[in-house]
Amino acid sequence: MLKNEEIFEDGNGDSDQKVKQRFSDRPSKKVSQTKEILSKQAVQTKVILSKQAGKIAKQAEEHERFIDKVTHLLGVLAFGAFCFILGSRPQDIPYVYCLFYFTFVPLRWIYYRFKKCHYYLLDFCYYANTIFLVMLLFYPRNKKLFMVCFSFAEGPLAWALIVWRCSLVFSSVDKFVTVLIHLLPGIVFFTIRWWGPATFEAMHPEGTSHRASWPYVEEKSYLWTWLFVVPLVAYTLWQVLYFLIVNVLRRQRLELSKKARKANNLWWRLSGLLGDQNRMFMYILLQATFTVATMALTVPIFLSYEMHAIFQILKVSATIWNGGSFLLEVMPRQVILKEKKKLEMQPLPTPSDQAKPVVEDTTETDHSS
Repeated sequence: MLKNEEIFEDGNGDSDQKVKQRFSDRPSKKVSQTKEILSKQAVQTKVILSKQAGKIAKQAEEHERFIDKVTHLLGVLAFGAFCFILGSRPQDIPYVYCLFYFTFVPLRWIYYRFKKCHYYLLDFCYYANTIFLVMLLFYPRNKKLFMVCFSFAEGPLAWALIVWRCSLVFSSVDKFVTVLIHLLPGIVFFTIRWWGPATFEAMHPEGTSHRASWPYVEEKSYLWTWLFVVPLVAYTLWQVLYFLIVNVLRRQRLELSKKARKANNLWWRLSGLLGDQNRMFMYILLQATFTVATMALTVPIFLSYEMHAIFQILKVSATIWNGGSFLLEVMPRQVILKEKKKLEMQPLPTPSDQAKPVVEDTTETDHSS
């Protein structure tokens, strides 16, 4: 009995081990099978995506070209409508500017936020445009605030169009908005100072040959105080805040310097005259020199209608010239680079694809023989 029990127990032990092995092998087999299925699906997905990549790229190009055409059309129509309003109803130009600000500045913030370069919205041009908006909506007859805004608009903002080579390109929303942000404020304050109906009524008495202007200022100390000293103090305040936010609190200087290096513009080249370690000092020095010089030039522009009108023509001509240079010189190079990238991205023909024409040629020779 004992032997039979031992044999029975041994048999049960062997069977239990086999059962355990079967159950332990099942999950491993299932895992391997699922891995194989997933790998096959991944390969199939890659093949499908590679086949559809060309079609998607062509559709994207077609949509991009169509959007560029629509943008060009709307840009030309908008600029033409603005010129019409400027000639027929110059007193409405400030309202056009406010509409532009409330429409495109929030959209630009969304776009820059998506591109991860929203710290550009801390630049001086947006700081100044916000002050312009406050002045036009809440303090439209404040002479001192008007002169400060005039210095900003016809000083650093206006000359930035020429120094930074802003381009009036109607097919590019980004370039078009950049030009208007720097160009519109000067035109607004030009119309308020020289072309406003209220200005003509109040400052053009009969029998005088002097041109009407608002505000009417004769004291040179008053002019230099509100066209140069006070705007320079306001600019210095912005520069300190910008440095604290970008360089100290958020530490975005390295990211912005990378984008400036990629752009390789005039300021980047000049700031490197004393080496990379002194770029920050050189940039602050150059920016301060630029600001002081351009704000000082606003005093003679403020006093002379002829000089102010010529300056408006100079700004518009510079942006149009830069836009033509972009369309005729830069854009063709961009198109060539896109075509090169397309050729590089196209898959090379496989040996089976290369062998197919050879087979067709042999069959044709057989038929001809």
